[in-house]
Amino acid sequence: MRRHLRAIRVLLNALLLLALLYTVTLCKALLIPLVLAAFIGLALNPIVASTARHGVPRWLGASVLMLALIGGIGTGIGLLTPPALDWIHEAPSTIRRFVPKLEHITQPLEAANRATQTLVNGHPVRVRPQPADVAVSAWDVVAAAPKVLAAVLTVVLLVFFFLVYGDLLLRRLVEIGPDFRYKRQAVSVVRGIQHEVSRYILTTLLINFMLGALTAGILWQLRMPDPLLWGAVAMFANFIPYVGAIFTTSVLLLVGLAHFDDIGHALLPALCFAGLTVFEGNLVTPLILGRRMRLSPIAILVWLLVWGWLWGIPGALLAVPMLTSVKLITEHVRGWAWFGHMVQR
Repeated sequence: MRRHLRAIRVLLNALLLLALLYTVTLCKALLIPLVLAAFIGLALNPIVASTARHGVPRWLGASVLMLALIGGIGTGIGLLTPPALDWIHEAPSTIRRFVPKLEHITQPLEAANRATQTLVNGHPVRVRPQPADVAVSAWDVVAAAPKVLAAVLTVVLLVFFFLVYGDLLLRRLVEIGPDFRYKRQAVSVVRGIQHEVSRYILTTLLINFMLGALTAGILWQLRMPDPLLWGAVAMFANFIPYVGAIFTTSVLLLVGLAHFDDIGHALLPALCFAGLTVFEGNLVTPLILGRRMRLSPIAILVWLLVWGWLWGIPGALLAVPMLTSVKLITEHVRGWAWFGHMVQR
């Protein structure tokens, strides 16, 4: 009898998991802004709480902080959008300039290919790849603008209300508790989770910002074009462990080969960034976050695959913060400590 009940329980848990995955995929347009706003709110909450302890109302501190944040992000977007669009429009011509520089590498491969085709077909066939045209019209920008503005406005409003009414919502949740002991335990657990998650998110954000700033400075010293753009790419891509570093290194390698004629100088930006990410990933981040925040590479890759499959690029960017948050939460929930032990390095 127990065996049958256990099998039924496993089947029901599997069906529940599939239902949750389907719901998460179906409601991603709603959940992505909500999750993003929750993480931003957790990261900024210590700043607003600090100003509130000095007598500043939460709504005023949150308003000033949000205005400063919007102004900074808007300035950054205004600085980075023109060079990004220029790179997109110049991609075909850049590829045409880039291909001849690799002829000394591709010539032996082409010779072997022609020899193989001669043996098989009797005559070589040489096909030159034509780079695809990349163009972004004004109509594309206008058509996408309403959706982007609606998503940005949703995130901004959610972050503001989380900062202003987050503590009030916590008190309401505690008030519905059955007894004083439960209320005290609930406050302790929620406060601990809030502190640890906000510390992790804010620390990771600062580390990635410093990585982007150092990358931009190094690229400026190496006379790379648009160092601020590639620094921003490095900052945001670093939220995706392993994959982000590989992506940024590949981009810097291609841009270096396209911009510089000397092969050594062309490889230097990618090599410098690779060394910087190795130093950051193996020394700086573990030293600052500590062993308790370190995650297993297998757990990270599996989590990235799952959320990248469910939500695409936003899911990949939010995957590791979500995994760390779930790990910290399960450590405070009875019966779920095994999950934190499994995903920890």
